[in-house]
Amino acid sequence: MNFTIYHVLMIIVTQLLFKRVSDQNLRRIMRYGAVYSNAGFMGIPLTSSLFGATGVFYAVASLAAFNIFSWTHGITLFTGQQGNRRDNLKQIVFNPNIIAIVVGLLIFVTSLQLPTIANSAIKYVSSVNTPLSMIVIGNSLADVKLNRATLDKRLWLVILLRNLLFPYLAIVVLQLMGITGIPLFTTVLMAACPVAGIVVLFSLKVHGDPGPAVALMSISTILSVVTIPIVFALVNLY
Repeated sequence: MNFTIYHVLMIIVTQLLFKRVSDQNLRRIMRYGAVYSNAGFMGIPLTSSLFGATGVFYAVASLAAFNIFSWTHGITLFTGQQGNRRDNLKQIVFNPNIIAIVVGLLIFVTSLQLPTIANSAIKYVSSVNTPLSMIVIGNSLADVKLNRATLDKRLWLVILLRNLLFPYLAIVVLQLMGITGIPLFTTVLMAACPVAGIVVLFSLKVHGDPGPAVALMSISTILSVVTIPIVFALVNLY
């Protein structure tokens, strides 16, 4: 519920801030990039490293909200009237993250004990999740070439929103709702992650120029090394 309110607020803010951007390709990249963080690919591994299985349990709620909004509002930003609601619903229902969340909740509720082999395999995979994701991100950044054609000065406002202001908004919303402890820290961590890489894929999907999306994702990811600790410092001030 708290992450739903948070997403709605971000969508409203970006709708108002970027409505005068005349370049359609840049406008949709800015709106999507500001709202949607790399919660799955980067947020879950970081949460697992910092807070263990308990943190991941709370983080999956944020990830579920991310997937639902991304495959409804997010994809509509790019496809417009071309978006098929039935196809979008399939993308949500059959998204691997959503399936994993449902299966995990069923195991948790039923207290089902997995076979030793399956349990060991899951532990081995989870242990390499964080370093593997960092390698993939680093590999993506290595091929980035930043220049004036791809780095529009208006993208800096998106980075400010995504990396600092919207995570601070998450802190305020969660505090007002009385959320504390690990649920607070995990949700804020998911919100503090940089721009989601899927913004590049959505740009390619509609045959738009992916240059601004790549630049936005890359710089946001690099700066997150500094901004994520800053956001956590802000949490501790409350």
